[in-house]
Amino acid sequence: MAALDKDRVVAVIGSGAMGAGIAQVAAVAGYTVKLYDTRPEAVAKAISDIAAALNKLVTKERISAVDCAAAIARLHAAVTLADVAGAALVVEAIVENLDVKRKLFAELETLVADDCILATNTSSISVTAIAAQLRVPARLAGMHFFNPVPLMALVEVISGLATDAAVAQTVYDTAAAWGKNPVHAKSTPGFIVNRVARPFYAEGWRLLNEQAADAATVDAVMRDCGGFRMGPFELMDLIGHDVNFSVTQSVFSAYFNDPRFTPSVLQQEMVNAGFLGRKSGRGFYSYGDAAVAGAPLHSALQPQAEAPQPKPEYVSYTVEPGAIGGASHAAGGVVADALAARLRASGIAVSHRKSPETRGHAAGADEALAFHCNGAAVFLTDGRSATQRARDNNHPDTVLFDLALDFGSAKRIALSCSDQCAPAAYQSVVGLFQAAGFVVTRLDDVPGMAVMRTVAMLANEAADAVNQGVCSASAADIAMQKGVNYPRGPLAWADAVGIAQIVTVLSNLAAGYGEDRYRVSPLLRRKLANGGRFHD
Repeated sequence: MAALDKDRVVAVIGSGAMGAGIAQVAAVAGYTVKLYDTRPEAVAKAISDIAAALNKLVTKERISAVDCAAAIARLHAAVTLADVAGAALVVEAIVENLDVKRKLFAELETLVADDCILATNTSSISVTAIAAQLRVPARLAGMHFFNPVPLMALVEVISGLATDAAVAQTVYDTAAAWGKNPVHAKSTPGFIVNRVARPFYAEGWRLLNEQAADAATVDAVMRDCGGFRMGPFELMDLIGHDVNFSVTQSVFSAYFNDPRFTPSVLQQEMVNAGFLGRKSGRGFYSYGDAAVAGAPLHSALQPQAEAPQPKPEYVSYTVEPGAIGGASHAAGGVVADALAARLRASGIAVSHRKSPETRGHAAGADEALAFHCNGAAVFLTDGRSATQRARDNNHPDTVLFDLALDFGSAKRIALSCSDQCAPAAYQSVVGLFQAAGFVVTRLDDVPGMAVMRTVAMLANEAADAVNQGVCSASAADIAMQKGVNYPRGPLAWADAVGIAQIVTVLSNLAAGYGEDRYRVSPLLRRKLANGGRFHD
């Protein structure tokens, strides 16, 4: 199949932010667009706003004046719904209500030709359910754009049970012709993005609930260490806690109360209090007049950072297969080498340490990816708490560090230490990382820390989506990068960290919490067993 010819008409129903954005993108791509709304004045305003937005792009030299004028000329107001009768594609962007959408499409079927493709921009309603009562259900597909439409590259092309594969492919190719990054997905709750993204918020709530750190500190770790554009709490403040909580509740209910999607009682309290984020002036942070009147909720504006400590003169490290297995050993070696190079560049003498087989530790002692600094053993977190790991290894002075997107360039590192750890041992590790140029943030000793547990759960959910035929591995990664600006696709991140490490982290979280929430995806276990990766 191929994209719709540019001589065909595209109709957009609904002139709100989403509908107007879709109309703008289609017009700029060269298609004649008819925009309809039950309120004619809303259509006029939308076209005026689109023209203003395009003219602003001209001043920024993002589009030529000629192309701007041509795009505006391709925008037409549909006075009545019957005016869209000749369209080859009708995209619905109205209220998120199943009955209302069904009524609209039923009426459209009496107006448009049988070969006209019908598309819904729904973000949460089953495409199968929307199409179920149509005379020709095969021609309806989901075309889920992300806000703001002109800027966000992703389009989820959703196939319901009755959707014709050729229709879905035409929608996919048309979205690509509009300059978007489309991905195919099956109509399941949350599609790709709203399903796979749930752990990003859920693990943040867990960290807050278990007092690992305050919201500002968790946000800083996820940004400066994990490479995410925003941390979970500032992102939820932006989205609106009412909206985010509603989506979580919807996905939780749609998956028949699967514990993986359990909503947070803390977020429910935020909604109950009216602390909805930017829209209400107060969420975890204060905005507008409220920012002057009061401090942010739950946290200081500045994330926690450890006081400066002396630079150690010497550190050694050992990387060898241990409890987390050979594949993880390879990934661990990359981490160790990156950190060692950064430490050497700061003037610290770093040597390889050849570990004896027993080292006087308990049976099954874990020496994988161990830095040694003034008696402290320093490990990348594997989903156990530092206290548990210290006990397992019979090494009281155990310090863990969190995963980073790039250990060579990360600005911040998160540490946690065992309850048994001597203050001097922990402080020597703080000084070690500070000497390497990291801002050191301390998290309380929770399993999996912040970035590692979040990345592991994101990879786990993406793997389950692939395993259940919702999407391909490449689609899952594209969706999360283009739809919510993740620094790396979850499955590409699993490849980089090591499938074995991800499985170990999840297994340890499941054992530590005793919850099905952290069950390992069968596809991750399969990849581990066959030594495979998600991407070559």
